[in-house]
Amino acid sequence: MEVYSNENEQVDAIKNFFAENGKALVVGVVLGIGALIGWRYWSSHQENNSRETSQAYESAMTTLKADKPETYAAAQKIAADEKNAYGAFAALELAQQFVDANQLDKAEKQLQLGLAAAPDDNLKSVINMRLARVQLQMKQPDAALKTLEGIKGEGWTAIVADLRGEILLSKGDKQGARAAWEAGVKSDASPALSEMMRMKMNNLSI
Repeated sequence: MEVYSNENEQVDAIKNFFAENGKALVVGVVLGIGALIGWRYWSSHQENNSRETSQAYESAMTTLKADKPETYAAAQKIAADEKNAYGAFAALELAQQFVDANQLDKAEKQLQLGLAAAPDDNLKSVINMRLARVQLQMKQPDAALKTLEGIKGEGWTAIVADLRGEILLSKGDKQGARAAWEAGVKSDASPALSEMMRMKMNNLSI
């Protein structure tokens, strides 16, 4: 570190420093301020977008629950455009509406959209379970069994086993159905679900 004998030398040294490095400093300051402004703008933009999406979702769900097919457009737009939880939940709601109207092909399409938008494994598992049920109703057992493979988490073991048994039974595989239900009973099934699977096994022998 240099030591200056008087203030004039210090002033001259500062002048020389800025003469040599002034442009770089100015550019650095401008870039720093620009980055800060840009970050604040982006954060504000994201917050505004999130608020707008939330409001659009609430509005779409309110009109959708009015059970008027002409109100589906807003919810369908959210399901198609929003690759996040809003899009996934909108797709789930639409799928339920289509199932109730016995439009299973449209329900399947919405659930596929929801699956692509779902941000975490838990939500993906919920959607996969509903998708497998719809595929079973559509008499697509192999597709339904494949869909079940996408369900993750120990808490799903018994529920998946129960549905797997139903799917295998629909294919005429009584032995496979029994094995699935037996595995379900031995897992983390609730008393009610265990009893239901036992009843299904008993019915197989009739």
